[in-house]
Amino acid sequence: METLIPAALGILFGLLGLLWGADRFVAGSAGAAKNFGVSPLVIGLTIVSIGTSAPEIIVAINAALKNAGDMAVGNAIGSNLANIGLVLGITAIICPIPTQGHLIKQESPVLLIVTLLAGFFIFDGMLLRPEGIALACIIPPLLAFAVYYKKRDPNPETVEEGEAIPSMSTTAALLWFLVGLGALLISSEALVWGAKQFALFFGVSQLIIGLTIVAVGTSLPELAASVMSAIRGHHDIALGNIFGSNLFNLLAVMSVPGIISPLALNQEVFYRDYLAMSFLTLVLIAAIGFSLWRGKRERHQAQLSKKIGITLLTLYGLYYIALIPGQL
Repeated sequence: METLIPAALGILFGLLGLLWGADRFVAGSAGAAKNFGVSPLVIGLTIVSIGTSAPEIIVAINAALKNAGDMAVGNAIGSNLANIGLVLGITAIICPIPTQGHLIKQESPVLLIVTLLAGFFIFDGMLLRPEGIALACIIPPLLAFAVYYKKRDPNPETVEEGEAIPSMSTTAALLWFLVGLGALLISSEALVWGAKQFALFFGVSQLIIGLTIVAVGTSLPELAASVMSAIRGHHDIALGNIFGSNLFNLLAVMSVPGIISPLALNQEVFYRDYLAMSFLTLVLIAAIGFSLWRGKRERHQAQLSKKIGITLLTLYGLYYIALIPGQL
């Protein structure tokens, strides 16, 4: 028990520090970009999107460096599960989320392709350096394509998200960027240490800790952003945040352990966790497609209803129940 208390404090300090550090990191980065003439659209599509995944990325780097790569992989998959089941589930229950056609035509195919590629890489129970590099190398062209396409067909809410970044001097922006980055690094150190101690104390694998405590904790920025965006009527941002975050989790977070410390994975990672993530992704895309079809047929605004929110949250809860037998 004496070991558990400092471990719990480490996790709490780490999560709070990650939340605060990510906020300062994004504000500083976006503030500096705005001063250098970067458009609000580009800021919203790149800096703000990447910033919400900054906690997962930093934690993955720290975990990989400490030979806890399975925690990083669990964090990536678990965060995607939490984003859909927990974040979108709660958001839809609080406030039904209107859906747009571009989510099916643009975001969904890209997420499905990346999800299939990630599954192909871990199917053999290994995550190797070339595979990690391949995932990471997709990020620059994907961002470039997103910026190019959205410039041709700008989304007002994405532009508004970029414009919402407060103005500050370049010096202040760079200072906050460094402070935020420092907070992320220190907090991730505390979180990974505390999570490893929890795993040792309860006799569970670091993978399970990554799939649960770390994944839910690092998904809190998405939960806060999505709930507030939906309440304020910025519905595209609520759904866009989830699609963008899940892409970055697979490309940026999962690639880290492969690049830094290639590792062997238990078969449960693919057959239980990856397949659960893929299933929940398909359920989300099917729900969006059905809502668009029904909205067109009945001539009303397509939306993810409270029933969909309850369904997503229930499926997420069932996944947690599926984790129990492996720990008994």
